[in-house]
Formats: sequence, C-alpha cells, structure tokens
Amino acid sequence: MIFDTHAHYDDKAFDADRDRLLPALNASGVALIVDPGCDAKSSRAAISLAERYAFVYAAVGIHPEEWESCDEDALSEIRAMAEHPKCVAIGEVGLDYYWDDSHREEQKRLFRWHCELALELEKPVIVHDREAHGDCLEIVRDYPGLRGVFHCYSGSAEMAKELLKRGWYLGFDGPVTYKNARKTLEVLEICPPERMLIETDSPYMSPVPMRGKRNDSGNLRYVVEKIAELRGLSAEEVERITLENGVRLFNIKNA
Repeated sequence: MIFDTHAHYDDKAFDADRDRLLPALNASGVALIVDPGCDAKSSRAAISLAERYAFVYAAVGIHPEEWESCDEDALSEIRAMAEHPKCVAIGEVGLDYYWDDSHREEQKRLFRWHCELALELEKPVIVHDREAHGDCLEIVRDYPGLRGVFHCYSGSAEMAKELLKRGWYLGFDGPVTYKNARKTLEVLEICPPERMLIETDSPYMSPVPMRGKRNDSGNLRYVVEKIAELRGLSAEEVERITLENGVRLFNIKNA
C-alpha cells in the first residue's frame, strides 16, 4: 500500500477525470494521499477533496511564488482552514529563488509566518525549497521545535544530514529515476529508511518511463522500485516503511 505524501489533485490538469481517477487509484493500492495547497483558493480545493474522499488529506498554505496573494484575508483564511480536522500539515510553503529572487525578504517573512502557525497548531510543515537551500536551512534552524518534510529534496547531502539530525523527513519523487540524479541518489543513500517519504508532486515530475506525461500516484511504483534497488530492500518493504513514516509524521489516525 502506497502513501503519496504530496500530490496536487486540485490542479486543473485533473479536471476532466479527477472523480474517476481518485477512486481507481485507491482501489489499486494507493492507501493515502496528501494534497497541499499553494494559495487560499487551492487550499480550499484541497480541503474539499479531503472532505469527499476518506483517503485524501489536505495541507494548507501559500507557496513562495504566490507571495503577492498574501494579504490579511488570505492569511486569516489559511489559519482557519489549518484547524480543519482533515488538514494534517501546513504547506506547501518555503522559498523559491529559481524564477525570481528579487523578493527574498517577502518570501522569508511569509515562510516564517507559516512556521509559527505550524508550531502554534502542532502540525508539521511541507517545505518547498528551490535554489534557496541556505536560507531555508537558516529559517528552520530558528524553530528547533518545528518538524516536517523537505518536499522533493534537492539540497546537498551535508544539508540533509543536518535536517535529519533535527528530526526532519525528506521527500523523494520522480527525479530519483532521472539520469542526472546523482546528488539526489547520494542523499537517498544516507537517508535512514525511517525518514523517507515518497511523493509524486502530481501532475508534475513524472518518473521515467512516464516522463513528459501527466503524473499521478499510480506512477509511484517507479520511485519505489528505484529506492528498493538502491537500498537493497524489496518494493513491499519500501511501501510499508514510507507508509508508516507518513502516517507518523502527519499523525493520521486509523490509517
């Protein structure tokens, strides 16, 4: 049984077949899904999906690229949605300097607000870190009680070691199957099994051999197979371990 800890089924890419796809995925072995919001609107949609499907859970937050949508109304709504019984995390939040690094301070303030909300509500954080490794690490260092997952981990092995010592989890997805994934595979080799999560980032980041196509949780088998091969485990062991890790991190009852 698979736990896809990061999949955006609220995305418009699934508008045509979402209500056929999700039940079929569950029937074929996808036990649990977390759908993280990226702004107030997508967080509402994630909550709505979680209310409709027992095996889907939500996270709520404002993605760093959406910092301009962050006004008092949006923050108030995120705070209210974060207390929904099927909201299991704050996210997807963090820092992204890939496309535009001219608003670093605005992104940092927004990230810190989410970290403080997570601590207040005793929920984990789903961190988006793209080309912002040093600043992300600096911020989470400032909140030693904070826990969560660095989604689609792309930092160095050295940074991974520090995060792991601090109790964080690392998310692995399609890139572990790519030819240029040397750094990701180095991190995967040092990550204790009990700190690994698997995810798709659907509809993005499809693994080989599905690269270039819309991603969904059914493709996690390729990620599982790569991790199993690298770590000398069976695919069934990887599924079991990562399922248990996700249930523990997100405090999902009766899973």
